[in-house]
Amino acid sequence: MKRDDAALAQLSATLRADPPADAVIGAILGPLDDGPDMAAIALLNREIARWQHNADLDGWRAGADLPSHVAAALEGYVAAARSLPAWADPARIARAEQLFMELGMTSCTLLFCASLPQCYVVPDLAAVLHVAGQLEQHTDYRVRATAAMIFPVMMRGGLTDAAGGGVAQALKVRLIHATIRHLILRGAPAHAGHPLPKLPAQGPGMQQALYAHGWDTGRLGLPCNQEELAYTLLTFGYVFLQGLRRLGIGLPAADEEAFLHAWNVLGHLLGIERGLMADTMDEARAMFEAIQARGRAAARTPDPRPALGRALVGNLRAYIPLDILKPFPALLTRHLCGKAASRDLGLEGGVAWASRLAFALAMGALRAIDRTGRRFSPGFSLARLASRILGYHLTVTLLMDQTRPLKLPDALLNQVGSVVRAWQADPHAPRWMNAVEYRFTGRSRSAVPAHERP
Repeated sequence: MKRDDAALAQLSATLRADPPADAVIGAILGPLDDGPDMAAIALLNREIARWQHNADLDGWRAGADLPSHVAAALEGYVAAARSLPAWADPARIARAEQLFMELGMTSCTLLFCASLPQCYVVPDLAAVLHVAGQLEQHTDYRVRATAAMIFPVMMRGGLTDAAGGGVAQALKVRLIHATIRHLILRGAPAHAGHPLPKLPAQGPGMQQALYAHGWDTGRLGLPCNQEELAYTLLTFGYVFLQGLRRLGIGLPAADEEAFLHAWNVLGHLLGIERGLMADTMDEARAMFEAIQARGRAAARTPDPRPALGRALVGNLRAYIPLDILKPFPALLTRHLCGKAASRDLGLEGGVAWASRLAFALAMGALRAIDRTGRRFSPGFSLARLASRILGYHLTVTLLMDQTRPLKLPDALLNQVGSVVRAWQADPHAPRWMNAVEYRFTGRSRSAVPAHERP
């Protein structure tokens, strides 16, 4: 039977990558007949580490010690990739940034308990994430690295101001994706064809693991292909907005579309094709569910998803201060992601039935109380309050602690610190709810700058 054009386009997206970024990495790493070129990778990492603010990309020049062909490839990439698309709307981007800030620590809770878990639901994408980060052992690093991209993008001016960092971060991530593809395929994606067998790792480290992993492009598509990149983009736009709806604090349609628009602009910077972006929640839901369905139909043995899901939730659990609240990340993740995704991620067990019952009753009560409370105070929301408190603890412990492997740039830490302080006050909540938030985040109202208080 002849497939329709849309189905063919979606199918072929698994065999499309990112030619501009792949060309840069191909020029830097070249053929990998003898294993990863660690010296070239080190040079690349050194150069892109210089991209901290968007202004750093203006007229950027590579280090004088780089080979001329490497310098030319990187400089050409920066010049061509740093511009926002012609269809970018600064007003809608600014509105999305405002929403992210107003939602406060709820934004972080949804990132950790909805967006990241949904990234692992598509088996082939989970397999790449597994080998790229050995996530069962390094979940903390993966979570922090993801947040290190989200914050610069969604802070005010992240994509539009010279002092922002969203464009710089996006261009780094795009080259990281291309490097992962090049290592797994042991060369340029354009030359991928026959299955690559597993090899003994030539040494420790992520690069060696990627090179030795093996890959069957005919069965799996390209690593970090266009469909997987588009799906990941949806987890940070659509899944975030769907999570707000499931908490009973969904946004008006115009605000949802502004949020999706901002993430689509980021998608352009990440090399994602415009035809694989959704402009409305209905379009996003259809694309998201279709990609998940195709992924579930292509089962992998062994399945990497349960180990990744349990590792993520276990990592979040470790940062909850009270024992009685430690089941909360798993239960909230199940609530936000739904039954099917929870099964995929192996999250159906591991929590006592009494905790599950208490959570279900609490969520039902919260929704009922919130509906009643908003009749008298439009900003009343216990669900938002609880998610802000959880998000605060996760953000402070995951991002602000510099004793763990991922060292965030000082500029980003300063921005995150300012945001954390500003987020202490919910501008839409009654004063007594903010007082509760101060109590459970360990800060007194007097510690909050006067201009940030409710």
